Amino acid sequence: MRIERIEAEAISIPLKRDFGGSTYHVTRRCTVITRAFSNEGVIGEVYNGDNRDHSPQIARMITDELAPLVVGEDPFAVERVWQKLFAQTIATGDRKRLLEAIACIDCALWDLMGKVVGKPVRDLLGGFCDELPIISIGGYYVEGKTHADIGREMRMYRDAGMAGCKFKVGGLAPADDARRVEAARKAAGDDFILAVDANRGWDVEAAIRFARLVEPLDIRWFEEPCHWYDDAAMMARVRAATSIPITAGQSEITSHGVRRLVDAGAVDLVNYDVSEGGGVTDWRRAAAICGAAGVKMAHHEESQIAVQLLTAIPHGTYVECFADPERDPVWQSVWCNRPRPKNGMFALPAGSGFGIEFDRKLLAQYRIA
Repeated sequence: MRIERIEAEAISIPLKRDFGGSTYHVTRRCTVITRAFSNEGVIGEVYNGDNRDHSPQIARMITDELAPLVVGEDPFAVERVWQKLFAQTIATGDRKRLLEAIACIDCALWDLMGKVVGKPVRDLLGGFCDELPIISIGGYYVEGKTHADIGREMRMYRDAGMAGCKFKVGGLAPADDARRVEAARKAAGDDFILAVDANRGWDVEAAIRFARLVEPLDIRWFEEPCHWYDDAAMMARVRAATSIPITAGQSEITSHGVRRLVDAGAVDLVNYDVSEGGGVTDWRRAAAICGAAGVKMAHHEESQIAVQLLTAIPHGTYVECFADPERDPVWQSVWCNRPRPKNGMFALPAGSGFGIEFDRKLLAQYRIA
């Protein structure tokens, strides 16, 4: 079997309102659909990422620059294909975009492999369990949003079958954000998982001040508490000052970056994103690093892929999604055979590969490149 061709297209869906975190705004849901065709008629197909500015460029990079490098290769030789693609990072000036493009191809090949052998990607990676708890990303900053609105949001997530929420902080003073988190905990109840995510919004002192304010609220983790420029060292200081577990990794683009976080003693959990870091092939290296170090694995968004990865390992934790229908129309509608969360759990999809079926009409409607 050989790779016959690779196709990619960018999808962009306007959102009804701005979903703002501490350091960014989201007004569109974007992703890249990638298809890997074999010469025997089997097609790997997956969607990756939420790149709001560069998805058309990523799609073009896949088809114009990277696809010619892998046509004719054995799709099961993922390490050889990955190394051939990764070699392009030596000369490029935009490694982050290149790793995102590599991730798209790599994930499509893993889907193709699963379809050829009739197994889910979870089984190709070893296999450990069939379902995991699912939490919704939420708590976005919206002008005029009150603590009562936060309470209604938490109850909406419960009604949607979520086990918990990863709540946005870092955009206000620590005391103000702590009051928002307190409102979320009060509304959600003690049995609801509540994590917080500052998206690198604070310096060390502010992050520690916030952590100590919310420690009594049973916070599952404190994600990316500190500014980007010395995050590993700063997170290690925060970790030493609080009982709340520290999470990071979504901003890394290689497993080498994950090793940096682990070596610095900066994290209790790593949420390395397969779509940011070169695909499944490199994600499993990061998972091995964390497994050996006693660090648990989460995953930044991407439940369509993350559920396969995290159920494959003994140190997987939670699948993430956007349970608010207005935040992620891809999860709600475009992924048309998505399993329905039930009692806080998200099951492995039926089918081989990643098991994703698309609403073709919606893909055609929102295709931009």
